[in-house]
Amino acid sequence: MRVKQLAQRYSLSLDTVRYYTRIGLLKPQTNPINGYKEYLPADQRRLEFIIQAKSLGFSLHDIETVIDQSNSGSSPCPTVREIIKDRIIETEEKIAAMQATCQQMKAALATWQSLPDCTPTGDHVCHLIEGLIDETTNEELLNE
Repeated sequence: MRVKQLAQRYSLSLDTVRYYTRIGLLKPQTNPINGYKEYLPADQRRLEFIIQAKSLGFSLHDIETVIDQSNSGSSPCPTVREIIKDRIIETEEKIAAMQATCQQMKAALATWQSLPDCTPTGDHVCHLIEGLIDETTNEELLNE
């Protein structure tokens, strides 16, 4: 199977498959007759593994580590457990940050609902957002 067919089968871009090949996650054979890279069933299984691991939050570096351990004959399972624990913590932190941003957005909208529209000037773009900048600056000064 050539790169285009592999990319289409897994709904990936050609660049993504080529990148995975370039960094050594996929290791196609070169056809001696035409020089094209040929992806074997083992490459397809490896790509399925990569896609699944990425869907669980594993980075390409994480995936490379797991594959290297597997290739060396060591069980990668303990490493996989540790990586997923780290990814859970990171994801929870991102969710908390996004929830805080959402609350800030809701508060801003509630405040803005009662404010009049203004015409921009050379010094101001939108008084709604700029008003929040002023509030944030004042809060930071009070907390010092």
